Amino acid sequence: MIFAEGDPALLIDDKRRHFLLRLQSGRTFQFHNGSVPHDDLIGAADGSWVTSTGNARLLLLRPRLADYILKMKRGPQVVYPKDLGPILVYADIAPGMTVLEAGTGSGALTLGLSRAVGPNGRVVTVERREDHAAHARRSLERWYGEMPPNVEQRIGDVATTVADVEPGRIVLDIPEPWHTLEAAAEHQPDGGVVCAYVPTVPQVQTTVETAQGLGRFAEVEVAEFLMREWNVSGRSVRPEHSMIGHTGFLIFMRKVADVRDATNPEN
Repeated sequence: MIFAEGDPALLIDDKRRHFLLRLQSGRTFQFHNGSVPHDDLIGAADGSWVTSTGNARLLLLRPRLADYILKMKRGPQVVYPKDLGPILVYADIAPGMTVLEAGTGSGALTLGLSRAVGPNGRVVTVERREDHAAHARRSLERWYGEMPPNVEQRIGDVATTVADVEPGRIVLDIPEPWHTLEAAAEHQPDGGVVCAYVPTVPQVQTTVETAQGLGRFAEVEVAEFLMREWNVSGRSVRPEHSMIGHTGFLIFMRKVADVRDATNPEN
């Protein structure tokens, strides 16, 4: 694939340092070992090599979504790729689905959801703060080149949005996700999935206890995903000295018919 003006691009040097940029004619990428005009990158092929004015070789790649999320400009804390993958898989986000997300934050999770539901799906992302929503919009536009048509941004409280959207999937990255569960119990279709991302044990406990108390959620699962890279160099194969440990807990649950009805012998 050939790079065009406006595309995101990734340059990687011999030390495996990653530099993310958006290609604009007339601009120049500069780093510790020289510079590279963007015009030299526009029209180049994905996976090609370029040479800086300092005679450094750089690998030119189209960034993966994971590369973009790790290098994109930050506002609020992002959901990292190691958690984004499990969210998409265990919340069962698929093409054509309607997903309700809160809060939007820096837009990392929104990007993953948007790509997962595809052009025929819909992501409604709710954020309380307008500055965060504006930052996320810029992040989406930098990745896609424009605001994707399958993403709708809203400002306000996600709990009041559930009835309007009736989403098959709800993904919550907010401090008190339990306040949304009552609306999900009433308005989310049976069989739907709710996923909550929280950083602390008390948040996990309150979320799970609230779900159990409502009697409308089953298959409640709590998981923590850790990531450790390995170094492979000849006969030396060993884990890296550091790893990405705890970032948050993921809570998954299924919206079902009233659990109490199933245990009532009269029904």
